[in-house]
Amino acid sequence: MSGHGNLDEIEATDGFSFRTLFRRYRTPLTAAATLIVFCLVGYAIMQLTNEVRYDDVVAALAATRPSAILLALFFTALSFLSLVFYDLNAIEYIGKKLPLPHVALTAFSAYAVGNTAGFGALSGGAIRYRAYTRLGLSPEDIGRIIAFVTLSFGLGLAAVASIALIIIASEIGPLIGVSPFLLRLIAGSIIAILGAVMITGREGRVLDFGAVAIRLPDSRTWSRQFLVTAFDIAASASVLYVLLPQTAIGWPVFLAVYAIAVGLGVLSHVPAGLGVFETVIIASLGSAVNIDAVLGSLVLYRLVYHVLPLLIAVLAVSAAELRRFVDHPAASSVRRIGGRLMPQLLSTLALLLGVMLVFSSVTPTPDQNLEFLSNYLPLPMVEGAHFLSSLLGLALVVAARGLGQRLDGAWWVAVFSAVAALTLSLLKAIALVEAAFLAFLIFGLFVSRRLFTRHASLLNQAMTASWLMAIAVIIVGAVVILLFVYRDVEYSNELWWQFEFTAEAPRGLRALLGITIISSAIAIFSLLRPATFRPEPATEEALTRAVEIVRKQDNADANLVRMGDKSIMFSEKGDAFIMYGRQGRSWIALFDPIGDHRAVQELVWRFVEAARAAGCRAVFYQISPALLSHCADAGLRAFKLGELAVADLRTFEMKGGKWANLRQTASRAQRDGLEFAVVESEDVPDIIDDLAAVSTAWLEHHNAKEKGFSLGSFDPDYVSSQPVGILKKNGKIVAFANILVTESREESTIDLMRFSPDAPKGSMDFLFVQIMEYLRNQGFTHFNLGMAPLSGMSKREAAPVWDRIGSTVFEHGERFYNFKGLRAFKSKFHPHWQPRYLAVSGGGNPMIALMDATFLIGGGLKGVVRK
Repeated sequence: MSGHGNLDEIEATDGFSFRTLFRRYRTPLTAAATLIVFCLVGYAIMQLTNEVRYDDVVAALAATRPSAILLALFFTALSFLSLVFYDLNAIEYIGKKLPLPHVALTAFSAYAVGNTAGFGALSGGAIRYRAYTRLGLSPEDIGRIIAFVTLSFGLGLAAVASIALIIIASEIGPLIGVSPFLLRLIAGSIIAILGAVMITGREGRVLDFGAVAIRLPDSRTWSRQFLVTAFDIAASASVLYVLLPQTAIGWPVFLAVYAIAVGLGVLSHVPAGLGVFETVIIASLGSAVNIDAVLGSLVLYRLVYHVLPLLIAVLAVSAAELRRFVDHPAASSVRRIGGRLMPQLLSTLALLLGVMLVFSSVTPTPDQNLEFLSNYLPLPMVEGAHFLSSLLGLALVVAARGLGQRLDGAWWVAVFSAVAALTLSLLKAIALVEAAFLAFLIFGLFVSRRLFTRHASLLNQAMTASWLMAIAVIIVGAVVILLFVYRDVEYSNELWWQFEFTAEAPRGLRALLGITIISSAIAIFSLLRPATFRPEPATEEALTRAVEIVRKQDNADANLVRMGDKSIMFSEKGDAFIMYGRQGRSWIALFDPIGDHRAVQELVWRFVEAARAAGCRAVFYQISPALLSHCADAGLRAFKLGELAVADLRTFEMKGGKWANLRQTASRAQRDGLEFAVVESEDVPDIIDDLAAVSTAWLEHHNAKEKGFSLGSFDPDYVSSQPVGILKKNGKIVAFANILVTESREESTIDLMRFSPDAPKGSMDFLFVQIMEYLRNQGFTHFNLGMAPLSGMSKREAAPVWDRIGSTVFEHGERFYNFKGLRAFKSKFHPHWQPRYLAVSGGGNPMIALMDATFLIGGGLKGVVRK
């Protein structure tokens, strides 16, 4: 494609700069940094717990009072109740209203997943995106909800921690070795900044930053959300506080420590703040509370506040699935929402239980259990069960990613691994709690079997850098636990070959070695896959198949596949396809998948996975709202591009006052001697030279070059494949437009529309009117006038940044593109306006994806610069 070589040279020239390298490898570099942070945290924990022994932690755990556990459950319920109000406040803030049961289930599930898997804005945000799109919210609205809950928690956490620090700085300073005056100074500065922001936005004031405007919440919203956040943090802190043994540290002091630990855990990017949170708590309370008791309380806290809500969320959605035959509309709608959430919930639960199996493989079995097993089972069976259960834990971690993608192969792997691990958990240690958790996972998997319908091989799903980082964190965590539990055992090579019922350390070492070897193989397999490859243009056979599909469906724009400049990805049955191109590191699919709607979901997933396997981002360009839910399932984020103008031909008549201007234009064109005709496709070759002359004159007059991808170019085969509407003056063709149609006659449109410089004024309007009347008489239902870029972008004060920039460019960007003029022209025909979106995978920058699409359409950098 013209201009592509120059772009590659630019990329190669800049390729050695640090900024370019970081941008290209940002994800793996971030994952590596997170792993380094976790390794340092593991080392810190080992140093802080140097005098603590595993048996002491188990004893402290067993000594926890039942009343403390009940109180912890109560405060957990209060915390998650307050978390629901985050979403309710956010929905009210954006001016929407949704049913309370749906919001409650979505918010509870989002926080259950976010708290456990970490990266709350991403993992919890994905849950919200899947659920709220089903409830009719636009991607812009959902993005504002996610931003609201994320920022409100962060600002509320900072405010609560700062207020607590000011009050009890003299008590907490000695605990962490920092001057109380310095603590109060830092806390006061934070409160002053937050106060200034609150005062600035007390009336919902809008802050302008050039092209971007942000509406701050009003005082009522600020105050209400601060109370919700403060209540949430206080309740969640109380969960851990009541689990700690009696201590001289008061609740206000502990609240400040807890808030700081949560904040550092979030900033570390370690999943769920694992290890970082614990390190801060141990370092702060170690001098006032026995460390073994603190460790025991932290284990219980993770179970009560992180694991239990996830189990409840799975149970709630499973109950909705079991009630699928209930006819009540409320139960049916909740079940539909649950169907959107269940794969992510089960994915998180499988990941959690996989970690549990790995960690249990490096911890000792209670002596009484080992003694019981020695009376009934041979040692090789116990050793084998212990070793295999650790590998099954790793299999569950790998399957967890596939469960989130609704793979049927991942479902089978998860079921097999969970059933086998449940059996082995009884054989290796009579681990009843472990077996109960696995049984719960199996129950959830069977209840939701209908949701995992994607026929894809789990082995072909290369693990991303984030998942490889998560596996590495699990292994490092297992190493830390192993070293902590057996810190009094002196290492020697003989340990690897000791096989006895009481030889727990060798058993843990062998299990850890097996996990490390298998996970390393997975990492090597994922990292050595081909980095990139260029999709090949469609073959003649593929084009013929695609054209047959296009003829039988409704989307007239799908005829652009006839250009032959795009690659084609067919569904498994060959009854649908995606047409796409590549620019830079973007695979860009044009429009919604074409063909049988039942193949759409599978095609979206296949395209995203193929792009990811090639080391590229997946982009869907000019897609309809109907595709957004499928894009959300595949982890894509949507951004509004503009609006598509569609005229209803059934009601199209040049009568009435609103059509007066067009009637006058048509009458003037006829007086100027313009004659309209439609040339059927089989007769187009007879006039192709005349059309080429008009096209060449048009390009030269506008100093333009041919475009591609989402626009057709003057190719004789392409132009001759469909009817062409022409205007003649004195027997000479002065204008033409190729008409794109399908056999369903549901929709029609035009692509190329070109005029000779000497065509009379108003020829464009006249040609449009004549083509629309012709199509109406032929029985076509709708006429697609094309998209108006950046049209319909939200101008509301609380609109997302993308919309604010888009609306500003639309209003003031005439020097670059006639945005307003294009919409004004289409508006003459009184169309219905339908939103169109850009969807980008991996949380990628939409501007980069849009720039790549622009280069692809314009024929590279040269084409864009020349127009």
